[in-house]
Amino acid sequence: MSIMPAVGMQTFHSRGGLNVTAISNLKIGARLALGFALVLLLTTVLGLASLNAVSKVNASTEDMAKNWLPAIRALGDYRTAVNLLRRVGGQYVTSSTDDEFARWDQRMADGKTAAAKAWKQYVATVDTPEEKALAGAIEADQERFYQAQDEVIARAKSERHFSDELRQLSLGDSLTRFNALSDDIEKDVALQAKSADGAYAASQATFHGTRYVVIGLLVGAFVFGIGIAYWVTISITAPIREAVAVAETVASGDLSSRIVVKSRDETGQLLDALRRMNESLVGIVGDVRQASDSIATGTTQIASGNADLSQRTEEQASNLQQTAASMEQMTATVQKNAEAAQQARQLSSTASEAAAKGGEVVGKVVATMAQISESSKKIGDIIGTIDGIAFQTNILALNAAVEAARAGEQGRGFAVVAGEVRTLAQRSAEAAREIKSLIGNSVEKVETGSALVGDAGVAIDDIMLQVQRVNDLVGEISASSLEQNQGIGQIGDAVNQLDQVTQQNAALVEESAAAAESLKHQAEQLAQTVARFRLSGDESGRAAAAPVKRSVAPAPRATAAAKPATPAKALATARKAPAARPVVRAGAKPAARAAAPAPVAAAVAAAADDDHWETF
Repeated sequence: MSIMPAVGMQTFHSRGGLNVTAISNLKIGARLALGFALVLLLTTVLGLASLNAVSKVNASTEDMAKNWLPAIRALGDYRTAVNLLRRVGGQYVTSSTDDEFARWDQRMADGKTAAAKAWKQYVATVDTPEEKALAGAIEADQERFYQAQDEVIARAKSERHFSDELRQLSLGDSLTRFNALSDDIEKDVALQAKSADGAYAASQATFHGTRYVVIGLLVGAFVFGIGIAYWVTISITAPIREAVAVAETVASGDLSSRIVVKSRDETGQLLDALRRMNESLVGIVGDVRQASDSIATGTTQIASGNADLSQRTEEQASNLQQTAASMEQMTATVQKNAEAAQQARQLSSTASEAAAKGGEVVGKVVATMAQISESSKKIGDIIGTIDGIAFQTNILALNAAVEAARAGEQGRGFAVVAGEVRTLAQRSAEAAREIKSLIGNSVEKVETGSALVGDAGVAIDDIMLQVQRVNDLVGEISASSLEQNQGIGQIGDAVNQLDQVTQQNAALVEESAAAAESLKHQAEQLAQTVARFRLSGDESGRAAAAPVKRSVAPAPRATAAAKPATPAKALATARKAPAARPVVRAGAKPAARAAAPAPVAAAVAAAADDDHWETF
């Protein structure tokens, strides 16, 4: 099949006599640039014509805005000021007081100022002979009107009352001159309006003429732009349609086409690239057919070995799960023993602390009893002293009675006092003996209590020693139980980790089996996909005759034989570094999945180069 890029139209005659066949060799960018340049040229011409028309209209509008309208406005203001002066001049005729004259003088001065200002603005716009002639006439009429007005004002100020002569003077020459001034102003206003109408008519004529020119340019630009667009479109789309036909032929699986390139633009380069792509696809498809057959054979053997390994790994995982359950039960029992020993240790510690506190209290009681005994002894000594004093007092009283008896009547009163003193001394001695007897009994009882308290302190000390020994024994039991619990927990963790490793290995084996099965299906799909491509006779023969070399048959058995050693290695790794293993597993699965296509890509590349697999 021969596919050649069509040109669309054979020739396209423009004003320059360009040949479409010759232009088709130009780059698409150059053709587009040429088309856009022509359109921009038309746009520029249209813009310049529109700009010229707008400039004319703007000049007319500017003339109206800066010349005629200001002149008409200034004349209107001037006419208003002159009318005001006429009305104020009439007020002088009926006035008679100085205040009224002063008020009208001020109004008259303001009116003349306004008239002079408006006239100055108008004179600035005068530029034609007719306007200058009317301006001169208006200035002369104004001078005559001002003179007549001044005569009326002077006559009114001198007479200071209304009279028929003054009225005739105001309505005579003054009114005539005012009417002449008003007529000239109206003529000037009419002249300005006529000139403004002429400027407007010129602006309208310019607008209508320019509108026809712009419309003609627009129509011409539109027609010319359509022609350029059609020419550029045909010169680009026709070769692209040929390129699309080539691509559709390749997409349908027909690689036996013969592509001929006859242009040097981008579409010609595209067709040349499609031709080279078609030739490359012929070689690639043949190599992929060989590779897909080899992949299908290898993946079948890998899937069988992975299925056996998966079954053995699942059995090992089941045994490890049973062992882990038994270790968990043993761990729970030891944990309860350790908790009971810990509670007993806490209770014995509490009893030891209570006994220690009791010993401290007994010691304090013994000390207190000793202090009470010392105080009792001191009280006994004091009572002895009191008894001695009472005895001496009794002797002294006896001596005093003897001396009073010797004195006779003179010492009788003294004898009575001595008798009373002796009686008090005897009573004090008896009370002291009773207190001494009570103190003695109390001291004996305190000594007995002190002895009993001392015995209690010794007994409590013995209890504290026994409680401390019990506490130490319970502590040793608790420590032993804790160590046993930790040891069993470590064994359980190791078993659980080994179980996890085994389960992960089983999952990896299942994933590997699934990947192998998926690879097998993909190889079959690849073979089916490649089969839809139709090659030329020599390429098909080469693809069919290419040998398929395989060295993958022993690989699944060797792998299956080596796999049972994996759990032992995993257990050793779990005992050495249990914290690092989850990180390795977490990163290993994505890496395995990401690296899975690498052998296939390498095999396809090798098949494309050598027509057979070198590695699997």
